[in-house]
Amino acid sequence: MSCHEECSDHDLRGQSKLESFLFTCELSSKVPFYTFQADEEEDLEHFLELRTICLGEGAKEESNVVEVTAMNHQGKTTSVPIANLHISCLPMVSLGEFELKAPVTIRLKAGSGPVSVSGLHLIASEVDDSDLSEEESEDDEEEEIIPIKPAKKKQQKQ
Repeated sequence: MSCHEECSDHDLRGQSKLESFLFTCELSSKVPFYTFQADEEEDLEHFLELRTICLGEGAKEESNVVEVTAMNHQGKTTSVPIANLHISCLPMVSLGEFELKAPVTIRLKAGSGPVSVSGLHLIASEVDDSDLSEEESEDDEEEEIIPIKPAKKKQQKQ
């Protein structure tokens, strides 16, 4: 969700605040999977936004299939292949903004890699009253209105 500068604090109640952090992992025959899990904190939702998958230095002439396992809309775990990389014809794929809710497992289903997966770890939290009160006090300091006294009129000589 986005909120432009002209939004008031009243408009923010019930909305989410979104933080993003860099995410990366490397898959290979030695480490064939990575599981992205969220901390068990209330009022926080963790998402993994995958952006790119690319073969690393030393990749062999073979297909490297990467799949993700995550929950679908019915709450069931499902696995889907998202990339089939080959050093000679497709060493990298851009996924755009492929967003999954934690937990997510990324697996090197075929090939020996190395395959680098990168994207963003997104954390959504509810905007609470303490966040708003801090913003209100900052706004109050900035928006203090100083009354302007009317200018004195000069009297004209007749």
